[in-house]
Amino acid sequence: MQGTTLILILAAMSFAAFFFGRGRSVALVGGPRHSTALHSLPGYYGYFTAIWCLLPALAVLLLWVLLEPRIIVALIVKGLPEAQRSLSVGELDLLLNNIQNLAAGDAISGDLDAALSEAATRFQDYTTVSRRILAASTLAVAGLGGAIAWRRIRPDLRARNRVEGIVLLALIAASSIAILTTVGIVLSVLFEALRFFQKVPISEFLFGLNWSPQTAIRADQVGSSGSFGAVPLFTGTMLITGIAMFVAVPVGLMTAIYLAEYSSSRVRNIAKPLLEVLAGIPTVVYGFFAALTVAPWVRRTGESLGLEVASESALAAGLVMGIMIIPLVSSLADDAINAVPSAMRDGALGLGSTRAETMTRVILPAALPGIIGGVLLAVSRAIGETMIVVMAAGLAANLTVNPFEAVTTVTVQIVTLLVGDQEFDSAKTLAAFALGLMLFVVTLILNVIGLVVVRKYREQYD
Repeated sequence: MQGTTLILILAAMSFAAFFFGRGRSVALVGGPRHSTALHSLPGYYGYFTAIWCLLPALAVLLLWVLLEPRIIVALIVKGLPEAQRSLSVGELDLLLNNIQNLAAGDAISGDLDAALSEAATRFQDYTTVSRRILAASTLAVAGLGGAIAWRRIRPDLRARNRVEGIVLLALIAASSIAILTTVGIVLSVLFEALRFFQKVPISEFLFGLNWSPQTAIRADQVGSSGSFGAVPLFTGTMLITGIAMFVAVPVGLMTAIYLAEYSSSRVRNIAKPLLEVLAGIPTVVYGFFAALTVAPWVRRTGESLGLEVASESALAAGLVMGIMIIPLVSSLADDAINAVPSAMRDGALGLGSTRAETMTRVILPAALPGIIGGVLLAVSRAIGETMIVVMAAGLAANLTVNPFEAVTTVTVQIVTLLVGDQEFDSAKTLAAFALGLMLFVVTLILNVIGLVVVRKYREQYD
């Protein structure tokens, strides 16, 4: 039985268990008119039965899925000839992979012999038997759990308390998964970054002025050690981010001011969805726009003014990135402005202030913490952008602040270092994790500052 079919059957059984449990609770007190005699609402008794029907079966299913591959592989290895069982770990893994591919009907590497064909047949047989046992045991556990819960229903059963307790445990488990995932990501990047810093001094990485991670195969070749000074990457990241924020902050803030204070409801209802559409455009589309339209326009304009502009420049990438971030700045600033109490606005207007004076001297100062928090979040978004920079700014790690030259950023170099088949034991590949750690620290600091500012703002004006 396929896994999807089994899950659908379990869902149907739990759905039926809900109605059986609710019906039994009502029947025990003599009908719906006497449902007040129950400790909980009839629906909670249905949820109680459905949970005991579904959760134990899902636990069996999850445990089986985790253990099944290991058990089948152990049985396959046990049935192999002695010569194949004595292979190295890598060779044995390749052999098992060929067996699984052959069982699935895919092509395999190497020659097909009788032992390999027999192992593939046994693999299919073990898998078929395992799936049948899984389906039977899972459905049996579901039926048994539902039946036990159905028999335990009585008027004084605290069904609501038990259901809410199980839901609380589920919420705690979901939160724990999110937290543990974050911790796992941080630790995985941190450990690999520490391996990099064992090969390259952290002072060279943070303060070096030359970035050339390409390393030679032999030690006597040129560039065998590589150069891992990340200052050009940090400079390029800050340059493009600065250009983007120079575009996004004024335009986004003025858009928010207009929509919040000056536009009619009809204009706002049209402009707001259009801004949301702009925010939903994939970044690769912005990259195409930057490479095919903005970058050539920047170059032609610069040449007409007598300036030397590279075909891939920080200015082109920054302009398009700023356009991409405008909806984020506008939305956060609009929320901050609308959250200012109307009493402050009405009081300023009642004292004779114009709408412009009310905006500049009352509303904006009151909304400034929220706006600053939104800008910091937008900066974090700009620092982490990759596709626009790859397609419009290039890959050259130039140490410059000239916006007309080609530069690169931290995220682009991370992608470049990890493209293709890499050996995760060289300084070149491990440098990506060091860059990722620095990017994580910077964006985390900016996000924390932004959230702290926004929280302070909300506590003051909500």
